[in-house]
Amino acid sequence: MRSSFLSESPCDEQHIHGYGFNPQSWLQVGRGKLPKSSYSPSSIESLIKIAEPPVVPLYKPSDYVEVLSRIHEELEQCTPSEWPGMYLVQSQVFRGLGEAKLRQRSLHSAWRCASTVHEKIIFGAWLRYEKRGEEIISDVLASCRKCCREFGPLDVASEMPVGNCEVIGSCEAGSSSQVSSMVTFQIRDGRVACDRCKIASLSIPFRSMLNGPFTESQLELVDLSENGISLEGMRAISEFSSTYSIGDLPLEILLEILVFSNTFCCDRLKDACDRKLASFVSSRQDAVELMALAFEENAPVLAASCLQMLLHDLPNCLTDELVISLFLNATAQQHHIMAGHASFLLYCLLSEVAMNIDPRTETTVCLSEKLVQLAVTPTQKQIAFHQLGCIRLLRKEYNEAERQFEVAFSAGHVYSIAGLARIAGIQGKKDLAYEKLGSVITSSVPLGWMYLERSLYSEGDRKLADLDKATELDPTLAYPYMYRAASLMRKKDAKLALEEINRLLGFKLALECLELRICLYLALEDFNSALCDIHAILTLSPEYRMLEGRVTASKIGTLLEAHVEQWNTAECWLQLYERWSSVDDIGSLSVIYRMLESDAAKGVLYFRQSLLLLRLNCPEAAMRSLQLARQHAATEHERLVYEGWLLYDTGHCEEALQKAEESISIQRSFEAFFLKAYVLADSGVDPSCSATVILFLEDALKCPSDRLRKGQALNNLGGVYVDCGKLDSAADCYTSALKIRHTRAHQGLARIHFLRNNKEAAYDEMTKLIEKAKNNASAYEKRSEYCEREQTMTDLQIVTQLDPLRIYPYRYRAAVLMDSHKEKEAIGELSRAISFKADLHLLHLRAAFYEHIGDVPSALRDCRAALSLDPNHQEMLELQKRVNSQEP
Repeated sequence: MRSSFLSESPCDEQHIHGYGFNPQSWLQVGRGKLPKSSYSPSSIESLIKIAEPPVVPLYKPSDYVEVLSRIHEELEQCTPSEWPGMYLVQSQVFRGLGEAKLRQRSLHSAWRCASTVHEKIIFGAWLRYEKRGEEIISDVLASCRKCCREFGPLDVASEMPVGNCEVIGSCEAGSSSQVSSMVTFQIRDGRVACDRCKIASLSIPFRSMLNGPFTESQLELVDLSENGISLEGMRAISEFSSTYSIGDLPLEILLEILVFSNTFCCDRLKDACDRKLASFVSSRQDAVELMALAFEENAPVLAASCLQMLLHDLPNCLTDELVISLFLNATAQQHHIMAGHASFLLYCLLSEVAMNIDPRTETTVCLSEKLVQLAVTPTQKQIAFHQLGCIRLLRKEYNEAERQFEVAFSAGHVYSIAGLARIAGIQGKKDLAYEKLGSVITSSVPLGWMYLERSLYSEGDRKLADLDKATELDPTLAYPYMYRAASLMRKKDAKLALEEINRLLGFKLALECLELRICLYLALEDFNSALCDIHAILTLSPEYRMLEGRVTASKIGTLLEAHVEQWNTAECWLQLYERWSSVDDIGSLSVIYRMLESDAAKGVLYFRQSLLLLRLNCPEAAMRSLQLARQHAATEHERLVYEGWLLYDTGHCEEALQKAEESISIQRSFEAFFLKAYVLADSGVDPSCSATVILFLEDALKCPSDRLRKGQALNNLGGVYVDCGKLDSAADCYTSALKIRHTRAHQGLARIHFLRNNKEAAYDEMTKLIEKAKNNASAYEKRSEYCEREQTMTDLQIVTQLDPLRIYPYRYRAAVLMDSHKEKEAIGELSRAISFKADLHLLHLRAAFYEHIGDVPSALRDCRAALSLDPNHQEMLELQKRVNSQEP
């Protein structure tokens, strides 16, 4: 979902969805007319309004490498019981960096090493919440006769450790040896005969009553009618005193026994009853009702079972007022009963889920306040206070927000200065806001967000200079591109405005930037391009709203469709073929979106859509499309193929192969053989499997399919032939792929030319790909391998301009500088990328450079940070071991 943390301004209604459009400009569209291109600067001013970027409620340490290194070092030194908390902090760092997969891996590590049932429950629920939308995988695995039990419900009663429940002393007679060994308890009109010694062994109060200096020790009949226990309950207690086990009893009887055991301090009886009650929690209502009893009677097993049920129902349970009341009104003692020592973890999860539902609600505020109360360490305080500050800022509670940000900033969270500056700006103190950020810039290693934030409190050239510096330090920040594009459009320089916004969209598919580009296209009356971007937005976020959140993107798409050429099915396939061949992924998405609105075979189209989304680095949207492909599969064998891809994409290779084989057993098809070859090639470690992969791809090519997919199969087959040293066969495959316009085959042919020692031909082949491909950063990067150093540097500079997230250019330039004995510049080149891109290879190379110049502490820091990204990276482990041996 889109972040609700938007800018705080006096006119907040104009900032609902990233920036505002003037809806009046669309009134003519409804009448079948569109605005003319003769726009004035004032009309553009009303059409394009860029909102301030939000102060996000994320943990963003100014030096994430140092923090990751420290966490890794502490994980090596602390006790296992402290590991889950450390992994939580690590996951928060990755969340702030936007590294979703690394965040999930940290949460998985926390779950795996959890030392208590409460931690297991909380992290299991967190991972289920993170993976929501993937529930279908469990069903597909079940069809393979494999149960997906990961993060499933725990048997809390068996998992919770047994407390130290002492069996009370030996059986001693009272003051008179004539006292019977049996005692009968009167329960209103009934009686229960019990073994006096065994009942006395249940607790010190019973021992004192039955064997001590009390009147009851002389009695054979003791009246317990006023102690809240029934005959059935007392019989169960008598049975327990002999067997130390409780049979299957109704809920109300177990509740009686629990209260009775607390009254008479029968710890072992209470523990057994507590565990029995845990099995009665089967719904959210049960959990709420029984949690109240667990609090009252101090029943931790029952409380843990109730907590598990509630968290299993996230996020829905946080819309239930009874559940909210339970979490918000819990006292410190009740926190301990419910979550043990994991209360901070629990409220960290709950507050995050609440923010994702609606960050403005009172529930979100109260849960975040709970988190603040539970924060103990400086890092916990940074996380909790900054988060609450962001929520208060969003709610326009500026005084409270300022206090929260000040605490977070004082605790060491430098990013919280952005919140303090926003509040100063809102209060009309722009100079103070500018000074606050200037002070941070001069007192620490400057980062892109610092200059971006400072730009908000200046105008003209000074503002643009700060935005340019922000882009230089962190090219992934969207706001500078958007502001510059809007400024250029106001100056009626539409071409440069589009070039500016395309700089970002070339490597980062940001919805707010697509929305701005739509606005630019509309001003230019380029309705085909505007509709193309609308389709891309709807593919990524079907419920997306535009025009200050007042109109759905789908509605605007409908209005635009009346003003563009309509295509029939054959024309759509031709358009898709054209765009796919020119590596125009957004254009391809648009054509597929159009086709999905017709009566075309939707399963095939959703599958193609998922492939494009993976290429565009949108894995969640790709998973959604693949699920839709399965849902709309026209045949059983087609559905099995899509299930195979679902399993492969979630790491279940063996089961994916099983699905491919089931599909082939029904009908031999291109997609089934292609899936089988792809999975085998990716998962097979035995070199001999290459021959099998070749056979499967050849079988795929014998089956009917369109040229788009056959081109991909030929390209893959060429790659396998190259790996086997069969260059002539590989060349034939690539040439055949190019004949049906599979453009990426140029890269394969270039590789063959290079292996035949013909670098010039390889270079020329990659140049052909660059000329044909709309998205060609990877082509420039590959071509750089086939030319001399000067041209290589030129190509790699172009790569960095087109896609600054590609890491190879930074590594190459750093290596060249290192070879020239420019160590400081080499390290600086790597540090420039590391500041906005957490990458193991960059950290590995920088660690090696630090080792080379004898800076052991810095080398060790980078080793530890890199191992936080991949704890099992063998080369990194070896480098760390070597650097460790050099420490004084």
